[in-house]
Amino acid sequence: MNSPLPLRNPCPPGACDCQRDELLEVPGADTRVLLLTRNEEQRLLERLESLQSLEDLQRMQQRLLEQLGIRLHIEPSHGEVRSMRGIHMHFDAHPGLCRKTRQSIPAAIRRAMEKRPEIAWRLLDSNDLFSGL
Repeated sequence: MNSPLPLRNPCPPGACDCQRDELLEVPGADTRVLLLTRNEEQRLLERLESLQSLEDLQRMQQRLLEQLGIRLHIEPSHGEVRSMRGIHMHFDAHPGLCRKTRQSIPAAIRRAMEKRPEIAWRLLDSNDLFSGL
């Protein structure tokens, strides 16, 4: 007999704006994001912290989209980038994506960029004025 896949435990009431319960009530909704349990999230964060290159980061972005249905955008901010904080990371609106997860994934990517600054440099190079040439 097939057992159902474990879903993420609900957040405490009032602590999160993930709309988990509303997502579960909609028939046919994309609930893949709820498969990201706390243990799986820890594995994901460890993997993100060990990124080796911009290509590795882009592969992880693609896998997040394919496996969980969440799209992460990473781009330099409009002003000057002086630190890893100047790189803007945001998710498309997606019900079921926990507030803590929305914060911890970019934090893990920033830690990886601090360990390997060449990832940030390549990201900046790919978004510069002459990137289309």
